[in-house]
Amino acid sequence: MTTMAAPIATRTLSLAACAAVLVAVVVSLAPAAAANEEGDALMALRHGLEDPDGVLASWEPNLVNPCTWFHVSCNDDDRIDRMEMSGNNLQGPIPPELGDLRNLISMDLYNNDISGHLPSTLGNLKSLRFLRIDHNRLTGPVPRELSGLPNLESVDFSSNDLCGTIPTSGPFENVPLSSFSNNPRLKQGPGAYDAHC
Repeated sequence: MTTMAAPIATRTLSLAACAAVLVAVVVSLAPAAAANEEGDALMALRHGLEDPDGVLASWEPNLVNPCTWFHVSCNDDDRIDRMEMSGNNLQGPIPPELGDLRNLISMDLYNNDISGHLPSTLGNLKSLRFLRIDHNRLTGPVPRELSGLPNLESVDFSSNDLCGTIPTSGPFENVPLSSFSNNPRLKQGPGAYDAHC
């Protein structure tokens, strides 16, 4: 009987070792998967924008960690927390995938030539504190989903072509009207949110 117990114990030990290795691999890949999701979001931005000055040239999809790319910075967990791409002549729309940057604290896209509507997925950025997208060519309404951002402290939507109603709820209660200036089709006042302008 002792000869049978040894192979069973060895197989059990081998299965436990394989399970431990598998768990270690999965745990080590979790940050890479998060980095890839964030990298995918940034690559959607890069592919959607014209970059005549080549400021996004360091955004290489083959690099696993986008924390090495210029114009972004990361927190201690290697998650993107800042995008600083102001004044770079970037042209085109903001893709909805930017809503996947869930650890983003600051988005600075001001003084470019960014156009199109603001994606409602920016409402997923629950850590966002600073949103500066002034002096672009953005159109459409300010997405109501942004009113649900609990940490939003400072915004600047000025000098675009936004329309509809200036949001006044949630973090927008204390935002000065100057943050919405030079948007001739954006109006102040009570009434229902106007998303169809």
